[in-house]
Formats: sequence, structure tokens, C-alpha cells
Amino acid sequence: MKLLALESSCDETAAAVVENGRKVLSSVVASQVEEHKLYGGVVPEIASRRHCEAVVPVTQQALSEAGLALSEIDAIAVTYAPGLIGALLVGVNFAKGLAMATGKPLVPVHHLRSHIAANYITSPDLQPPFLCLVVSGGHTHLVFVEDYTVMRVLGQTRDDAAGEAFDKAARAMGMPYPGGVALDKLAEGGDEQAFPLPRPHVAGAPYDFSFSGLKTAVINRLHNAQQRGEQLNLQDLAASYRCAVVDCLERNTVYAMEQTGAQKLVIAGGVSANRLLRRRLESLCQKRGWAFFRPNLSLCGDNAAMVGAQGYYEFLAGHTAGMDLNARPEMAMETG
Repeated sequence: MKLLALESSCDETAAAVVENGRKVLSSVVASQVEEHKLYGGVVPEIASRRHCEAVVPVTQQALSEAGLALSEIDAIAVTYAPGLIGALLVGVNFAKGLAMATGKPLVPVHHLRSHIAANYITSPDLQPPFLCLVVSGGHTHLVFVEDYTVMRVLGQTRDDAAGEAFDKAARAMGMPYPGGVALDKLAEGGDEQAFPLPRPHVAGAPYDFSFSGLKTAVINRLHNAQQRGEQLNLQDLAASYRCAVVDCLERNTVYAMEQTGAQKLVIAGGVSANRLLRRRLESLCQKRGWAFFRPNLSLCGDNAAMVGAQGYYEFLAGHTAGMDLNARPEMAMETG
């Protein structure tokens, strides 16, 4: 079964053709990151306009690279939640138009579910059940995946997501958008113990995360140094901060693995590309005898191949939509 998949939840316009949820026949991504760098972050109105301009060309390119005509596609999958509402509407309405014109089934896909499904492409042998740590710019979740379309959120962030915390701290250190990537690179040569930073936890909720206080701590450290005319070692500060964030992610993940009895740990989302996080969790799983799965770096960020992967299983479960499908800026994974 071949799905044409579309993704436009934030600032990447993407299209892909995926066969049977595991084989990528084509994957095209039009990124807006260089334009949004001018503003230090994503500007929703600009993102929506660029999606309007790019959605047709990326779709045509995806079909061309797959060597298929639209008539040879079996279904059309699209990200409909969560995300920037204007950006989502571009993809959803375009997908609805294609479905109406061709008579193909329309498959709505939750963005975070598709991030998890990126691992089905990288690791074709991966099957539920497993625990997944979903970490991105807007989301930090611990999810127990019981089946391909049956998921239970155990915990999530109470304030900033891990990726957001990385980006905001990086910006305070003077790094360009997207700062999380630059911070990760700078931290590689730094001293993780140079700056004592808190490891926040949520009292009474061991699965939940909180990064706002940690982010504030590093920003205050920077401001205090600036007021005193001190020059901080940014490489050491980046390393210390990255270590603190990863410590929090690892702590809750270990607890969730132990409490659920899961034997497979999966990571997903943009922050799953973080070098320290990948190293730490891989080492942890080797020591504990758990299987560890992580997406290829090319599949960590937003893309349509992952939408096609999850869309396949949503279609098999009978999760299709009509022309009344609407974009949703927020939606729980369990109901997605």
C-alpha cells in the first residue's frame, strides 16, 4: 500500500511517498529555517504563506521521485494536529482537495504519533509495545505505545519543552536560531561540571518534566555575569546546561521503564538528535539489557515520511476522515 503524506505543522513543508509504513519511496522537505533566522524564531504568518507557495512543488517532486502518478497512490495522509493553526490548515486543505479530486481515502495523522513512527522506518523490526520519549521544540512526553494506534501518555512537561528550553538558553548565549543545534555542538568540548545547575522535578508526578526553572537559572547566570562585567566560558556553560536537561530526561525515563516493565526504549522528535541524549540512553540500555531505538538524524526533524509511516497504521485501524476534517492546534495523543 502506497501513501502520499503531507506535513506542514510548523516551518517545514514536506511531502513523501511511503509503502506499507516502512519503506520510503521519496521524501522531500522545503525548510524555511533561513528566513525565520532573521526573526529569531518561527513567525506563524510567514510560515503559512511559505507553505502555500511550497506545497504543490514538494508534492509534485515527491511523486516524481517515487516514479508514481497520483492515480497510483492508495491513500493520502496529512498532519492535522497539533501545530500552528495557519500552517496546519494549508496541508489539511490541500490534502482534502487531493482526496476529493481522486476519490482516495484521507488519513488524518497526529504529529507526535508520526514522530514515533519515524522509528519504524529506521528500524523495520520495531514493533509495539515499547516506551517512547518524545522530545521536541514544543513537546516533551513519555508515552507507552501499546499498539500502533493505541498510546498512553504517562507524563509530559508542565511548562517549557526540552527543545524550547535548549533554544531559549542558546539564544541568551548569543547563538542563532535554531539555537538547540548550535548549543549541542558547542557543548561537545565543554566541562559538564563547570556550572552547578538545578535538576527540577515535579513533586508527586515522577513522570512529568519541568524545564522553566532550569532555563531561568542559566539565563540569570548570564545576566549576573553581564552586570558584573564577567566573561563566562560559554562552552562550559552549554555543556553544563545540556547535561542538566539530559539528566532530567534520563531520570524520568528510567523510572517509566522500571514502572511499566518495558523492554524497549524509543526516542523521537527533534531533540532526539541531541548527541548527549543519544549516547546516554544507548549506554543506559546496554547496562540494563533494554533494546534501544532511535531515528536516523534525517528523520528527527519534521518530515512527511514519518507521517506516511504512521498514516499506514492509522488507515489499517480504520481511522479515515471526510471533507469535514479540520486542523487542530492542540490534541492529546491518545485521541489523535
